[in-house]
Amino acid sequence: MSEDTHPLVETESHTTALEQSRQPLENILEALLLASESPLSLDHLLRLLGDDFGLDRKALRETLNTLAERYQHSACELREVASGWRLQVRADYGDWVARLWQEKTPRFSRALLETLALIVYRQPITRGEIEDVRGVAVSSNILRTLLERGWVRELGHKEVPGRPMLYGSTSQLLDDLNLKSLNDLPELPAIKDLEQLEAALARLGVQLPTAEPVTDESPASDESADTENEMNAVSDQTPPPADSTLH
Repeated sequence: MSEDTHPLVETESHTTALEQSRQPLENILEALLLASESPLSLDHLLRLLGDDFGLDRKALRETLNTLAERYQHSACELREVASGWRLQVRADYGDWVARLWQEKTPRFSRALLETLALIVYRQPITRGEIEDVRGVAVSSNILRTLLERGWVRELGHKEVPGRPMLYGSTSQLLDDLNLKSLNDLPELPAIKDLEQLEAALARLGVQLPTAEPVTDESPASDESADTENEMNAVSDQTPPPADSTLH
């Protein structure tokens, strides 16, 4: 029998295609999500798999939802956040998972959490507007910490005398809060005084996985109070939160 007619002879590409066709799409998605260090968006997944499986956004989302159902009774969950989809440990097992890391749980200062709450609920907002509500100067260290963690970003300048910088939240913050959009945040009236800020802080602080507010600082007319509290802010050695991503 000639080589071109032998039934066992196959090209490498044909074998690969045949094996791929037998692999459930859900398993391939699961492998990609496990290997990825960050959430994968629908667009990214479509670029990776769309042509091979003839997928559109609707079909891909349905497959992801089916995969999510497989984890319903597992310690893991497939969750959609602002940046895309990710596999993560359920918050119920956070205390157990935290034992893997020896670092002390970081503590966010009350000043930092108040600043973050104002930015989230009143964005776009300037530093001066934050100070008007809090009644104290905002430490440059606090804004720098929020910017470096990727929770806050600069949106541009407000067209008023002095053109102060406007600040807003990021998709990274939403990812860390397990939210898809700002619309998923608890509703709150516009924050105009300390009482409303306290309510916003409570709602936001509860959802931040590693938040442990420090006692409030004394009112001050300069940055000294915030700077002192900032010594208790987030360290660079931050262990993964309870909903640690799997990879």
